[in-house]
Amino acid sequence: MEYILQPWPWFVTGPLLAIIMFLLLYFGRTFGMSSNLRTLCAIGGAGKRVEFFKFDWKSQRWNLVVVLGAILGGFIAHYLLSNPTNINLSEATIKDLNAFGFSNVGQSLVPPELFSWDAVFSIKGILILIVGGFLVGFGTRYAGGCTSGHAITGLSSLQLPSLIAVIGFFAGGLIMIHLIYPILF
Repeated sequence: MEYILQPWPWFVTGPLLAIIMFLLLYFGRTFGMSSNLRTLCAIGGAGKRVEFFKFDWKSQRWNLVVVLGAILGGFIAHYLLSNPTNINLSEATIKDLNAFGFSNVGQSLVPPELFSWDAVFSIKGILILIVGGFLVGFGTRYAGGCTSGHAITGLSSLQLPSLIAVIGFFAGGLIMIHLIYPILF
């Protein structure tokens, strides 16, 4: 039972991901979470008002399995496969996180200061969700796809725009965590 609670090794997950990508490319499909959001909006009738959502969403129903898999996989990972041991963090990381106001650092993967109903329903939490959601939606549309679509599908099919987008995602993440995040928290 102890082995089940360990993450799958790279030499198992890497080839599985490669096989899935080869199959998707072979069947002329692309992978990406943002395409699922577009499909869900089209199903909900957004195509009646916005040209971007006017497309044959029925041909993309297969990709909604990704959404179901993400939800189901997250549930299974959290409730059935989580290892309740503490996270081994360096003293410098613990000190930095304590300075940001986090308590009990390393005792859970998701800190309650960010991932609790109290945090979500605070003014700050609601503003972060609204502004962050807008920025993610705008960025996804502007970049022509999301991080998973560019990093997995785009890079595996050797697309230069995806390489540029992935470099931008990493640069944006570094700017966020080192410059903007300390101001917010």
